[in-house]
Amino acid sequence: MSILESFRSVRKRSLDLCKNLIIEDFSLQASEEVSPPKWHLAHTTWFFEQFILVPKNPEYLVKHPQFNFLFNSYYNTLGSRTVRNQRGLMSRPPVSEVLEYRTYVDDAMERLINSGDSEILELVVLGLNHEQQHQELLITDLKFSLWHNPIDPEVMEIGEYEIEEGVGWTEIKEGIYEIGHSGKDFCFDNELNRHKVYLNDFAISNRLVTNSEYLEFINQGGYENPVFWHDEGWTWAKNLEIKAPLYWEKKNSDWTYYTLNGRKKLDDNAAVAHINFYEASAYANWKGARLPTEFEWEVANQNFSWGKRWEWTNSSYLPYPGFKVAPGALGEYNGKFMVNQMVLRGASIATSENHSRSTYRNFFHPHFRWQFMGIRLAKSL
Repeated sequence: MSILESFRSVRKRSLDLCKNLIIEDFSLQASEEVSPPKWHLAHTTWFFEQFILVPKNPEYLVKHPQFNFLFNSYYNTLGSRTVRNQRGLMSRPPVSEVLEYRTYVDDAMERLINSGDSEILELVVLGLNHEQQHQELLITDLKFSLWHNPIDPEVMEIGEYEIEEGVGWTEIKEGIYEIGHSGKDFCFDNELNRHKVYLNDFAISNRLVTNSEYLEFINQGGYENPVFWHDEGWTWAKNLEIKAPLYWEKKNSDWTYYTLNGRKKLDDNAAVAHINFYEASAYANWKGARLPTEFEWEVANQNFSWGKRWEWTNSSYLPYPGFKVAPGALGEYNGKFMVNQMVLRGASIATSENHSRSTYRNFFHPHFRWQFMGIRLAKSL
């Protein structure tokens, strides 16, 4: 597929994700961490405008002078911006104008792509990967916002809770292994530079922890016993009175959870989702196991199926040896977030097609759980 074809495909998918939304859905923002669908559609367009069209096409006219303020996410070098928790307050511009903005930018981008400039094409690929990240966020942010509605809206079916298969453990021998992206295919800068790590003998589970297994943790008082928890995690659970994963609700004697296709009865054999690092670590401790490091996960990933859940690791999000922050605004993409966050590996049921690889380093603060986050156990040998 050519870059122009990829551009059209990725841009179309963002719109396709919104095809079942009503106009009121486009501005939903239930918390500071999530953003409205309208903002995602506009921000990904702003990214192409500000990082490619403005610097690379001197004849390009910015669509609207205030869009840089409204749709900038966190790029400090590009000026002031809307406070994050107020993105849902923007009734203007309307959705119709945001769609016009996308068309305006797409037309200009296609002309630029047709120029064949290699530097521009490289930036386009980055922009497409950026939009694919926001496609997943659009799905998970929308789910969180719709969950607050007691009528349990049904807007899309993405197979959130498929049966988890696999059995047993894979043992990995101690040794020196190479970690990080190699080759000329696209990767984010946090996947570089490839380097060597030493690992002790370990074993890693061939499948994810299921709902029924996590339910056993709940039923046996896992949320009531501080022995299994990090102190910070215990404080989080107690202060917020957490008793189960996000979206779980007990109706009469049955557990249910909200999905983007409505409320469903808990599927015992599906992989547990929407748990944070604190919960994942507590469960692992309760099982007499642990979470894998991101290096163990990368070395072992060919031995099991992955891609349904972002899998928590026990690794802090830190730079690889030789990592350098890129100059300019694009240098804010990853480097400045390398503090107080934990790495997740794999992909999820909401991840866009062709947007996953074994070296991908996702990262979130340990208390977040609105993404499709799950557990794969490991143990030292």
